[in-house]
Amino acid sequence: MEDVLIVGAGPCGLAAAIACKRAGLNPVNIEKGSLVHSIYRYPTYMIFHSTPELLEIGGIPFTTPNEKPTRQEALQYYRLVAAREQLRIRSYETVTSTVKTDAGFLVETVDRLGEKRTYETQNLIIATGYFDNPNRLNVPGEDLPKVSSFYKEAHPYAGLRVAIVGGNNSAVDASMELERAGAEVTVIYRRSVISERVKAWTRPVFESLVNKGRIRMMYNSTVEAITERTIRVRTGEETVELENDYVFTLIGYRPDRSLLQSLGVQIDPETGSPEHHPETMETNVPGLYIAGVIAAGHRANAIFIENGRLHGDAIARHITSRLGR
Repeated sequence: MEDVLIVGAGPCGLAAAIACKRAGLNPVNIEKGSLVHSIYRYPTYMIFHSTPELLEIGGIPFTTPNEKPTRQEALQYYRLVAAREQLRIRSYETVTSTVKTDAGFLVETVDRLGEKRTYETQNLIIATGYFDNPNRLNVPGEDLPKVSSFYKEAHPYAGLRVAIVGGNNSAVDASMELERAGAEVTVIYRRSVISERVKAWTRPVFESLVNKGRIRMMYNSTVEAITERTIRVRTGEETVELENDYVFTLIGYRPDRSLLQSLGVQIDPETGSPEHHPETMETNVPGLYIAGVIAAGHRANAIFIENGRLHGDAIARHITSRLGR
């Protein structure tokens, strides 16, 4: 029987494990990908918006010579933390089912080689994030191989016609990087101006590239269909067909709440947030907790590493108080 089982080994899942371990518990993290897999999937040369101290977990300093850390520095930092804290992490192991029992929870998994495992745990923490569940356009051709919701780097697209759907930071950053690499870039966005969340130091650079004609910007536009060689866009009162080689749909992500719902967690129909106590992060199912962005509901941008990392402390305090420690 495990004290605590944590589904997810992103920064918030690791922070929860550290808090539980320091409280005298013996947590184990189950992670279907690599350690901090969501950060691994970020663009290769991405720079965080946050300063390093806001990404720290377990009180372990995140040192960098830069004002804002890079993706590579973050990966190195979280590897160091996991090793230093000697966390038990089961990477490339996927939860296939969970059942509430009288003693706690029964969790079944399968690893990358197909081996099945069963865990029993008194306390279960869901810290699965949301980066694996991109929002969809729901248009014909969206599942073609040339379409992706994950942008890595620009080099493979030099000299090619690339369409980016979206108008937030990820779309703006990708469009500028692709333009620098020599791609012919078109940005398609359903609103009349780029998102107000776009970084203040990025916005003027992007707008300058648009004004100079180096990036084609299509405001008030939506994608109607994608084919092997084109993308059809509705813009204003007309529909245009653009020659196209690749499409990036960078329109955000959503949490997967199916695991929580299967255990009886109630989801607020208006906010999309799982029912939970904000001071303990325990859901309406006793012994079942949430940590990180999964608690945010529809407003995924309300919880980041800098505030989601604090959930683990609240959870550890509640578990130990229940145990009388």
